Amino acid sequence: MPLWMVPPALLAVAFLVLPLAGLLANVPWTDISAQLRTPDVRNALYLSLICPIGATLLSIALGVPLAWLLARGRFPGRGLVRGLVTLPMVLPPVVGGVALLYAFGRGGLVGRWGYREFGISLPYTTFGVMVASAFVSMPFLILTVEAGIVQTGVRFEEAAETLGAGRLMVLRRITLPMLSPSLMAGATLCWARALGELGATLTFAGNLSGTTQTTPLAVFIALQTKPQDAVVLSLVLFVVSLAVLLVLRGRRMVGHQ
Repeated sequence: MPLWMVPPALLAVAFLVLPLAGLLANVPWTDISAQLRTPDVRNALYLSLICPIGATLLSIALGVPLAWLLARGRFPGRGLVRGLVTLPMVLPPVVGGVALLYAFGRGGLVGRWGYREFGISLPYTTFGVMVASAFVSMPFLILTVEAGIVQTGVRFEEAAETLGAGRLMVLRRITLPMLSPSLMAGATLCWARALGELGATLTFAGNLSGTTQTTPLAVFIALQTKPQDAVVLSLVLFVVSLAVLLVLRGRRMVGHQ
């Protein structure tokens, strides 16, 4: 490696590590337990527990079949569909929130029908948070699962079918076990992205304490009025993010063995 690359590489490490060190240096370690017991913090942590799980389950229910079609289907416009699926990954989250409003809001393309016929209104609800989080995080699951399906191929499934195994048995004994690492990795990435979602959630679901105020939203608000709460919540997100990284790294290392 050229020696001239070492100084900028060290600067890059410092640039990425120093903000984390600054966060840890300002954590009120002696008061952290009391901070975590405040009602606003507990509500935000609770919503950040259930909403990403709901978004991940929604993403699995809708995203896995789509990943299967993208990996094995042959239909006109497949490339266009894949491009549209990946668009939320690069779309500014606030723009995604506006798009969700005009699709699922009371006056949206679908939302007006749901509200008129069934009285269903997604914006400013807890389920609305899950929908907004799923919109921005589902592409991570779809692309990961699609890559896993492509990598496994069909040779083992075809071999099982030639030996007399039915489709249900092939799915249960061959396909799902082979896809489980990709599905777990995709679900973990999806959950982590949903956990950190801010822009789309704020725009589509608002910032209602106990209803739609997740931990990232609570950090954003607390930073202006209660900096210590913001630091404590940031620490929680930091620890969770580190744990997700270690889990994904551990699974990748196992996969390479």
